[in-house]
Amino acid sequence: MIDSKTKLLGLIGHPVEHSLSPLMHNSALRDKGLNYVYLAFDVHPDKLKYVVEGAKALGTFKGFNVTVPHKVEIIKYLDKLDREAQLIGAVNTVKIEGDVALGYNTDGLGARMALEEEIGKVKGRDILVIGAGGAARAVAFEMAKDNKVTIVNRTPEKAKLLAEEISRKLNREVGYGDLNVDVGRYEIVIHATPVGMYPHVDVKPVIDVERIHSGMVVMDLIYNPRETVLLREAKKRGAKTINGIGMLVYQGALAFEIWTGVKPDVEVMKKAVESNLY
Repeated sequence: MIDSKTKLLGLIGHPVEHSLSPLMHNSALRDKGLNYVYLAFDVHPDKLKYVVEGAKALGTFKGFNVTVPHKVEIIKYLDKLDREAQLIGAVNTVKIEGDVALGYNTDGLGARMALEEEIGKVKGRDILVIGAGGAARAVAFEMAKDNKVTIVNRTPEKAKLLAEEISRKLNREVGYGDLNVDVGRYEIVIHATPVGMYPHVDVKPVIDVERIHSGMVVMDLIYNPRETVLLREAKKRGAKTINGIGMLVYQGALAFEIWTGVKPDVEVMKKAVESNLY
């Protein structure tokens, strides 16, 4: 029950009406008996500069997630960044402690946790990351720590810039290329672009699915629909397929703990998401 002691959490982005984060977090908060409420806020880029100071001024606003298109721009309004957010150069979670706004990034670790839940420890593997945007950036940084990573993108120059940045910061070689890559050469393929996301569920995958084979793992960070055209085609060819629900849940669970100090039940969060998917 919402009362005068209820603390506020939320999501900022533009747009946000499609997000399942409020449903997922509010289910977890109820499960733990915490007096918080999680809301979604559609923040136009022109208004982003007011968000952090406004959250500090409210007092009961304890933190928020950050989604497209604000993950990089929000940094200039924060007081401190944790190591991962500094490394990645993007923030998906903000914690408000009095007059201090702290930025975190749980996307990369969330993706790793989701992948390892399905296939076990991921180390020393040959991984292809498709995309060079915010999600791809976090995942590529995380996976490059202990795997051989190649980044491909529709605009190869963006893949090159990201690969060079990761190589410089982690002191590890990261490859790059365009979408004509032979995906069959890789053990794990992680698709991190919006292509195939609801409502455009019938869009052709950006890679040549004919090269996918049974010895591969194909992960799509999209969670709606739960099976994209890419995953459907990969499954037909015998590959192990993983959708984006796990990453959504684990990055959210990590943020939940940052804000509340309590570990949520990830099964409660997963069930809330799955019950509302296309």
